[in-house]
Amino acid sequence: MGLAYLMNTYPITSTTFVRREIHAHEAAGVPVARFAIRDWAEVPVDPRDRDEVGKTTYILKQGAWALAGRTLSEMVTNPLGFVRATTTMLHLATRPGSTGVKHVAYLMEAVFLKQATKAQGIYHVHAHFSTNSAAVALLSRRLGGPSYSFTAHGPDEFDDPAGNGLPMKVEYAAFVAAITDYAREVILTATGGKGAHKVHVVRCGIDLDEFNLTPPPENRRIVCVGRLCPAKAQALLVEAVAPLVKDFPNLELVFIGDGEDRASIESRVAELGLENHVTLAGWGTGEDVRAAIRGARICALPSFAEGLPIVLMESLAMGRAVVTTKITGIPELVDDKVGWVVAAGDVPALQNAVAQALSADTEALAALGATGRARVAQAHDQTQNAAKLRTLFPDARDHL
Repeated sequence: MGLAYLMNTYPITSTTFVRREIHAHEAAGVPVARFAIRDWAEVPVDPRDRDEVGKTTYILKQGAWALAGRTLSEMVTNPLGFVRATTTMLHLATRPGSTGVKHVAYLMEAVFLKQATKAQGIYHVHAHFSTNSAAVALLSRRLGGPSYSFTAHGPDEFDDPAGNGLPMKVEYAAFVAAITDYAREVILTATGGKGAHKVHVVRCGIDLDEFNLTPPPENRRIVCVGRLCPAKAQALLVEAVAPLVKDFPNLELVFIGDGEDRASIESRVAELGLENHVTLAGWGTGEDVRAAIRGARICALPSFAEGLPIVLMESLAMGRAVVTTKITGIPELVDDKVGWVVAAGDVPALQNAVAQALSADTEALAALGATGRARVAQAHDQTQNAAKLRTLFPDARDHL
């Protein structure tokens, strides 16, 4: 088969970009084997994600005894590789800020990956995120397994690059894909500039054919898409719109997604008397999300921490101006030519931006959206970006 993808948890509703990337490779005639360390505890809403479950090999589902048996076998049949991988594992486990015990599990998972990829004729593994999956891919490589690369997104994975072992993961990788210029700079800072030649910006993308450009409606509906969690700060959006109901009595705020902050958001909505203005719709399929964006005047995402949210690309591709925050890689896509960007946590500024968006005429909003779609088409076309990624994958002949 040649190429495999390795994820920590797959598929997840919030990481549809991985599925899209894999499908783009396969549409170009490059088959991809899917591996994940674990499956998602929830049932995927989108049927395309449910279909991915059946295509994915889950390492932890092999069982602890089976993984231990494979590890013992590897130790006996591949002593040099096992010593090399164990030394690397110990280096990762003893880094300041690292939690050592989990790396023993990573080594066992790496043994399975190395053996399974060898059996399937896979010569390269690409991981998403520089955390667990990249560690497993690295240890598999040190065992004598296939070469590996990974896509770094941020922001959580950049909180403690040393504890994450990021420099070592970059050192042994065939290449590293950073989803933004910001992410690339963080990686180079963490590695002291070492390996700069192998760190490339390969942006996440969407299938533009799925997101048709449409004019914004005359309503006063705001849509916010994403996991309900502190990092995405949906509660602040509730706070920001509460005073606007007086001037915009038809204001609607629709949340698409679910998560640990749902109860607190519902409680705050009730405290502010916004039950008739705020809807928590839960997770939706891809078509549900597109319909929600299509039916809204603007998309808002007031996050404290992001890499570069896919929903901003989707909204702009559909011609919807966005209100978001000036953090990490977001300014590489969003500025005042496609929407409003405010400081994270600044509720008055967020309120003012939303008010401007609700007051703007639809022609002005449509112009912002059209500029946004052009940007997405230029930088975030999934077909083009997947093709760029394929140019970085090692050639099979390099492994003969």
